[in-house]
Amino acid sequence: MSSELRKYLRFYQRDARLPVAYHDLLNFYESFPVIDKNGKDTLWESPLYPPYELERLHAGLKKVYAMLKASGNLRIVEHKYIDRIDYCKFGNSNPFRIKIVNRLNDIYDYFYVKKADSSRIYGLELEEIFSPNQVNYIVDGETLIEEHIAGIPGDEFARTRMRDPDYNPIRIAKEFVKFNERCKITLLGDMRSYNFVMQITPDFDDFQFRLRAIDFDQQFYEGNLKVYMPQFFKENLPYVQLAMEHLTDKTVVQYQQEEQSSIMYQAKAERYRLRDLRDVCIKDKISTADNIHQLRESLAAHYSDDHYHKCETMTEIIELNIKNVIRMVIA
Repeated sequence: MSSELRKYLRFYQRDARLPVAYHDLLNFYESFPVIDKNGKDTLWESPLYPPYELERLHAGLKKVYAMLKASGNLRIVEHKYIDRIDYCKFGNSNPFRIKIVNRLNDIYDYFYVKKADSSRIYGLELEEIFSPNQVNYIVDGETLIEEHIAGIPGDEFARTRMRDPDYNPIRIAKEFVKFNERCKITLLGDMRSYNFVMQITPDFDDFQFRLRAIDFDQQFYEGNLKVYMPQFFKENLPYVQLAMEHLTDKTVVQYQQEEQSSIMYQAKAERYRLRDLRDVCIKDKISTADNIHQLRESLAAHYSDDHYHKCETMTEIIELNIKNVIRMVIA
């Protein structure tokens, strides 16, 4: 992580001195699989720590939670305890998931301890700036603490609830189209159904749906344009089929334009933060020359815009994406 990025994080109050680091949680001597209520392996493991180490970790993790949720006010964890620590070997981020419980009423929450890297942090920042969602995280050196994003995993929703007769399929399809458009513009990659969640909000006459990304490991690194378009992943086929069943070409374009308009307004509202992020990111080598060349050629063809040929960094590509969005909305 560059010194410029660390300065950016301090300025925007994402930087903190944490009592527990990612590498501290790696000091377990054994682990066993975490099985769900249906007897299926969750791909998470529950690590075992020496008693003296476990007490220190639990005390530190409670402080971390207070820093994440209440600017370090320890009063919010007076009646809370760490119920479990889970570790995931699946994927490339290998996060720890922490379950914290209020002993007064058994209400629980989760948060995550991950390895901090530039790509993931840029992804979190772009999500904060351009999506309708707030993102809560803090960083200390090589350790990243992320708030849990509540929702039904996208693959589980597609398998068990998508065809619920109480749900309006057009609203679900609309949300997927908008999510697909946002990922393409901000170059958020690998949004397979297990990397996003569906949030459902009952309204006075219907249900509202929102797709939220929960994994930012593939923020503008890959050169293949399809990596940034959720519609091309086989895991997302149920969402694509739903859109094909219930949307016309005209309505798809309408929903894409709605998302473009939202991104334009966010870009204007957050222009100073976006400028600061750009100035940091453009100096950071977060992808390869081959990937940048491949992506800019694909986007030049996709948008019929030769300006992409001049982009030398992923940052310049996203900047041109945003400028083109603003031009399209204004036009």
